[in-house]
Amino acid sequence: MAASSIRNSLESHYPWAAFPLIISAPMRVMSGPALALAVSEAGGLGFIGPGIKPESILTDLTEAASLCSQRASDATRLSVQDEGVLPVGIGFQLWNGDLGSAKEAAEKFIPAAIWLFAPKDGQKDVDDWTEGLRGVTKGRSQIWLQVGTVGEAVEAAETKRGRPDVLVVQGQEAGGHGRTSDGASLGTLVPEIKDALEERGAGDIPLFAAGGIADGRGVAAALCLGASGVVMGTRFLCSNEARIKKGYQDAVLEAKDGGKNTVRTHLYNHLRGTFGWPEEKWAPRTIVNRSWEEHTQGGISFDQLKEKHDQSVKEDGDKAWGRQTGRTATYAGSGVGLVRSVDPAGEIVEKTREEAKKILRGLQSGLQV
Repeated sequence: MAASSIRNSLESHYPWAAFPLIISAPMRVMSGPALALAVSEAGGLGFIGPGIKPESILTDLTEAASLCSQRASDATRLSVQDEGVLPVGIGFQLWNGDLGSAKEAAEKFIPAAIWLFAPKDGQKDVDDWTEGLRGVTKGRSQIWLQVGTVGEAVEAAETKRGRPDVLVVQGQEAGGHGRTSDGASLGTLVPEIKDALEERGAGDIPLFAAGGIADGRGVAAALCLGASGVVMGTRFLCSNEARIKKGYQDAVLEAKDGGKNTVRTHLYNHLRGTFGWPEEKWAPRTIVNRSWEEHTQGGISFDQLKEKHDQSVKEDGDKAWGRQTGRTATYAGSGVGLVRSVDPAGEIVEKTREEAKKILRGLQSGLQV
């Protein structure tokens, strides 16, 4: 499908959107209603992330609906759409999610998009969730599926039950949970997936690039690779609206040279008491700190690391994060060194979009003869 046709399709589903379309990722806990609505209000699409418990999404969507009504009365660009669709998305981790709670929330507050990630049983889980959620929203919510390999993308496109409306192509640069060992960078992953889908007659599925994108340069590059838009996570950690501790935010601002100072590991999951992830498939990228250094140096057991971690979280406040002395998880992508300030989410969207447009206009001008 031509890029113009894909854009027309996206515009019909997200009428408030401006292009290039910038998405805020559904980061667990940290992406709440305020952040999601601020991004959508600026012409992007904001996602609410999974909460502490599966039923947390109902609370967040209730708040989102209330905020949306308030902002609509202030003559902003946001409003509940004609069919009662909220101008935000919601994200679900399938491996530990509850489809019943998800269906209840999606039926009561129909989100514009539903992002599915990390199925425990592969495409079968995706099919079950897609079928169930489409049933309660009657197709008014687009289903987004996060993939990290060409094989995942092809399988999703060819399924008879759970074919997604949008694929989020996550490169290994991404923060949070990504492919443990078999992922690739966006530079090769996006174009190869695009080619594979077109060869199978599935070129109508929009691709959104995720991983390491923090400014307009990343947006422009992703569009040139064949993406229809981009997802940013780490950049929005340093937004005013993110639900995040100051120490975490400070650690993101302090970090530089993400290729060296971030690592994909389950160590921090385990230190925080999080178990159950299908670890052979997904592992989180995080900023390295004292816990990682002591772990790799050897001579200290996990139980000892855990004791130090828990003591730091209890007693050190914001210093529990941080490159030099921190011990707890600071999930962030390898583009963390491009994040240099805390700003309103709407300004981040608008500035990034305008920077990308300026770059693309410059490229077009430079090619004219």
